[in-house]
Amino acid sequence: MKKLIIVGSNGMLGQELIKVFKKDKNYQVIAWTRRDLDITHKNEVIKKIGAVKPNAIINAAAYNAVDKCEESKKEFELAKKINGLAPGFLAKAAKKSQAIFVHYSTDYIFDGISTVNGFNENSKPNPINKYGQTKLLGEIETKKNTNEYYIIRLSWLFGKPALTKNAKQSFFNIMLELGKKNKVVKVTNDEIGCFTYAPDLAQKTKEIIDDKKPYGIYHITNSGACNRYEAVVELYKQARLKVKIIPVKSDEFPALAKRPLFSVLLNTKLKPLRSWQKALKEYLWNLKKRN
Repeated sequence: MKKLIIVGSNGMLGQELIKVFKKDKNYQVIAWTRRDLDITHKNEVIKKIGAVKPNAIINAAAYNAVDKCEESKKEFELAKKINGLAPGFLAKAAKKSQAIFVHYSTDYIFDGISTVNGFNENSKPNPINKYGQTKLLGEIETKKNTNEYYIIRLSWLFGKPALTKNAKQSFFNIMLELGKKNKVVKVTNDEIGCFTYAPDLAQKTKEIIDDKKPYGIYHITNSGACNRYEAVVELYKQARLKVKIIPVKSDEFPALAKRPLFSVLLNTKLKPLRSWQKALKEYLWNLKKRN
């Protein structure tokens, strides 16, 4: 039986990873939250993981308050610890245990302007906000501390909300609530990217490990790029909400952190996932069942 440690196990992605791997009797899943392991403390990471001697470690923990990173130096330093340095500590512990290390990164490591069709796994990173800088640092630290790694980049994650207090809501969650409360909703139409459904990402992560894919960087998103306006049109159509949707430019919603306006991730190494529209249909169905 393979021992698997999932760090950040109560997050949106962490919950789905637990479900996927627990279905397989070949895995012993050890699910850790921040209470179980503070990944920003190097010695604690090395000691606790060394005691378990896992076969694989998946890091689903992350700091994702994008605007807060810009807001204060304290928040930026915290983000650097969680997103940047901690993956290096986990990678080092993985190497000592001869374990595979999986780490998740983001489309925000790209500038959104230096490509026409999209960013592939070899595209040059150039983050335009501090959050993106911390995530890029995490990739660098991972590569520096182990050779047996999978860095998986995703974008616009959605799924069942995290179990943590004040958990960040996905875009679809936010827009669904707005659509239920308002007759008119404004949505940006100049940000283009890809959605990633957490259950699909978790399943694909397991496939990568089980199939012993070559180590390196992978892009995993659901198929099909769109702008946020198009996404909300589809969301309200599927949810049967009669709401007037007005397309606007992103500068109508000023934010502290710059967002890449075009951050389509191209998957050149794996079989594509189902369309984001099909994933959205399942998400809404599951949401209806929970309510």
